Parts: sequence; C-alpha cells; structure tokens
Amino acid sequence: MDALKRLLSKSTMIRLASGLILILLALVTVIIGGDVLYVTTILLSLIGAGELYKSIDMHNKLPGIVGYVSIIVYYLCIRFKELSPWILELMILSLMMLFIVFVFSYPKYKISDITIVLLGLLYTGVMMSYVYKVRMTPDGRLTVWLIYLCSWGCDTCAYIFGVMFGKHKMAPVLSPKKTVEGAVGGVFGSCLIGFLYALYIGDRVRMSLDLRLVFVLVCLFGSLLSMVGDLTASAIKREKNIKDFGYIIPGHGGILDRFDSIIFTAPIIWILVELMH
Repeated sequence: MDALKRLLSKSTMIRLASGLILILLALVTVIIGGDVLYVTTILLSLIGAGELYKSIDMHNKLPGIVGYVSIIVYYLCIRFKELSPWILELMILSLMMLFIVFVFSYPKYKISDITIVLLGLLYTGVMMSYVYKVRMTPDGRLTVWLIYLCSWGCDTCAYIFGVMFGKHKMAPVLSPKKTVEGAVGGVFGSCLIGFLYALYIGDRVRMSLDLRLVFVLVCLFGSLLSMVGDLTASAIKREKNIKDFGYIIPGHGGILDRFDSIIFTAPIIWILVELMH
C-alpha cells in the first residue's frame, strides 16, 4: 500500500507527466529526423553545456563561450562531410583556445575550470550528438529507438521496481534512492522491451546475428551504461553541491538531469549496432 501511495504521489505524477511530454517530443523529432533532429540535438547540447558550466560559474564567461562555439563548430563538422575529417583538429584547437584564455587571463581562471569546459564539449556535445548520428545511419529510423529503450526504458522500470521492491542501496553516497532491486528490474525491463521491439520490426533490419539476440544484448549493455551515466551526473552534482543541473523540466530538473543516461547510451548503441551489422 505504501509503495502504491508513493507511485500515485503528486511528485511522481508530475515526473510521469513530464516524462510523457518528453517522449512525445522525442517521437516527433526522431521520426522526422534530418535537420529537425539536428537542430534539436544542438540545442540540447548547448543547454546541457550551459548547465554544466553554470555549476562552476563559467556559463557566461570567456572559457564557457569557447565551449559553446566549439560545440557548434563540431556539429557543423558532423553535418557537412567535407568538414568531418577535421573533428580531431577541432578538439585540439578548442583545447589550445582554452589554454590561451587560461594563460592570458591568469590567475582569473583555474585549470579545473578549463578542464570542465573541455569536458562539457565532449560530454554534452560529442556524446549527445550520437543520437543524431545513429538516426542518420541506413537503418537509423528503427535502431535509434534502442537509445531510448535502454535509457528511459531502464530508468522507468528501475524507478517502478525500486519503489515497489527496493531494499538494498546500490550507490548510497551518490544516489540514496537507487536500489539493487531497481537496477535489476531496469536492466530486465530494458532487455524485455528490446526483445519485443525486435519482434515488432521483424526483418526490416538485416543483421549478421538474430535480431532478437542483438537487441537484447544491445539493451543489456546499453541499460548498464545508462545507469553509469545517471550516476556520473549524480557524482558531478555531489561534488558541486547542487540538487539539480536546472529546472527546465518539471519533476526532473535540467537537460543533464533527464538526458544523463542518453548521453552515455547513444555512443554505445552506435558502436554495438555498427559491430553487429
């Protein structure tokens, strides 16, 4: 009865309502794909970077501006094939620009500030971009949903199982509410959804292995990494002594609070799907 009351509480209802709206927005942007998803992903990356930079008060200062510009240029590189060979050089130039700012404004900024700005470029820029990159692969209109099945599917199942059956803390220092039972339920739920999704799409995606096995394995590794992504965001918040990265999503917090698992899941989905084709 207590578990049912917690599931039907006002905060839970707000969280679920916001989650449904996010799912609808994801459906629209991912189904359309192309430039709509491209622009959406850029905006998510920039907002996420801003939330991370705000935690160190760099969101409106020169190092943060270098980070924003680098993210935009990176997205231009993945959008236009003639620029894509220059991505590594972009990263090097971004690091050099940050060190130029660090040196010529010393001691205004700390090396930790420069490091976190560069982290923002990789964490919220490069890793988030794999949502778009997966969608733009030949079978991307179908395989891109694995990102959400692994991240949001695992998160939702883990939350429900944790509320109903959770007893043993998984990471009490980083996230006291997360339980081992919830984690097991999240991984199992994600794998089950992946299996059912494979049955649904049938032979519309051709792979060297059985599609059901591939999707279960992808969801297994993807859901495990999605929890690592979630705990990574929690660790950053703990270190910076903040509750949420932002307040843009009611019941969830900021972009990084909601997309923390997707940031980790998207790259591994791209890697696994490419390997198993």
